[in-house]
Amino acid sequence: MNNLTRRALSAALFTLSLLATSLSYAGASAQLQALQAGGAGPFSAAAGEALWLQDNNGRSCASCHGRDPSQPGKHQKTGKPIEPMTVHANPERFTDAAKTEKWFLRNCRWTLGRECSAQEKGDVITWLSQP
Repeated sequence: MNNLTRRALSAALFTLSLLATSLSYAGASAQLQALQAGGAGPFSAAAGEALWLQDNNGRSCASCHGRDPSQPGKHQKTGKPIEPMTVHANPERFTDAAKTEKWFLRNCRWTLGRECSAQEKGDVITWLSQP
């Protein structure tokens, strides 16, 4: 492969990476707008981080996803690997509203013993969507 082809390929891959990241931020933004339309907000990244780290009888979001959500996690009970949660590290995050809602429902019930409020979801998405 010649030098010009390598540069063109590199530029194309970089452009695709930027596009994927932009779509992820757009997905997160759309979900935040839907939560706001339901009366939640304004959202706080600091509140999202606090909820993430909050201990609930030995469980927290960080128990499985890790204190640094830009890194892979591992389910506390099953040992199953979990992809990074931040949009920056995992461009697929928050691109599917139904999938996001499914996992918030499941994980909030397991971690907090209840469903997360729209405000809590928005705060967490805001925190995980920071560049």
